[in-house]
Amino acid sequence: MPSRERVVSSLRFFLISLAASVGQTYFLCPGCRTAPYRYFMVSLFSFVLWVLLWGGNRVVTRLIDARISWIESPVLRFLSGMVATVSYTSGVIIGSMEFFATVFDFHFGESRTSTIIITVLITVIVSLFLHGRKFLLNWRTLELDAVKLRNENLTSQYESLKSQMDPHFLFNSLNVLTNLVYENADQSARFIKQLSEVYRYVLEVRNKELVPLDMELKFVESYLYLQQIRFGHKLRVINELGATKGYIPPLALQMLVENAIKHNVIAEEQPLTIRLYATGDSVVVENNLQKKMILEDSTGIGLQNIAKRYQFLTDCEIQVRDADGTYQVSLPLLREPVRPGHNRRISSC
Repeated sequence: MPSRERVVSSLRFFLISLAASVGQTYFLCPGCRTAPYRYFMVSLFSFVLWVLLWGGNRVVTRLIDARISWIESPVLRFLSGMVATVSYTSGVIIGSMEFFATVFDFHFGESRTSTIIITVLITVIVSLFLHGRKFLLNWRTLELDAVKLRNENLTSQYESLKSQMDPHFLFNSLNVLTNLVYENADQSARFIKQLSEVYRYVLEVRNKELVPLDMELKFVESYLYLQQIRFGHKLRVINELGATKGYIPPLALQMLVENAIKHNVIAEEQPLTIRLYATGDSVVVENNLQKKMILEDSTGIGLQNIAKRYQFLTDCEIQVRDADGTYQVSLPLLREPVRPGHNRRISSC
């Protein structure tokens, strides 16, 4: 917020507090109307409370929000907020009374207890309203994020299905299958099985936000089997992932492998090597860079789609490196799945 707007906001806050203090004294302390000094002191005390309680409780709320999530632990967040609010309010009232008694020799006498109780009750009522509003805002934000994530997943599934149902993909697959039927019946049967596995997996993960890495790898192996039958030894795949564990968005790994095949020359004298390996807390898809002069039809949103889905799920970002004749994309491995009713953001990568 610009400094001028901050000054205006602070001035407005103090003017509202001052007006509320004067008005509160007029209505709640009839005897003060005929005693100017008492009216002034009670109004000043009310003003101090307005400033300390309004501003202080906002700070307390922000501190608790930073440590306890409304989405993950709503009951704990609510109880912590109420306990902190009541404790802070009571401390401020008692401390202010002692300050006025010491500095101004102004005592509340018999009204001391009732003043504390009334102020705490008012603060609790206001806090209940603000806590309810905060919870609803967080819940609404979570719902909006969930809708955005579902849209990204639908886009991913659509692009994957579209590329696999593409006439070129079907033509190439059926052409390879035709030759296999005459040359190797066993291999053609396996080819058909792997082709069915590709389509089965896409349908199976259509409603999932994350899948285990080993599950995605099985799908990628089925996809690569079809491509290696088509390209033969011109397409080399090195899989070093082994027993690597974790979760990634569905179809993310396949999209990267598909992009490598789609955007690079694959020829006898220029074989394409795709390497899958883990480094730190990431899975890396790497290939030697030999870009095609004319690319196949492509929407160009595959990598962008993956990046957006990671943004919705975690603070961990994908990394892209294009240097030294190689192209690398690193996908952060997530260590836990998104569970219904929990915060979608995953802090561990």
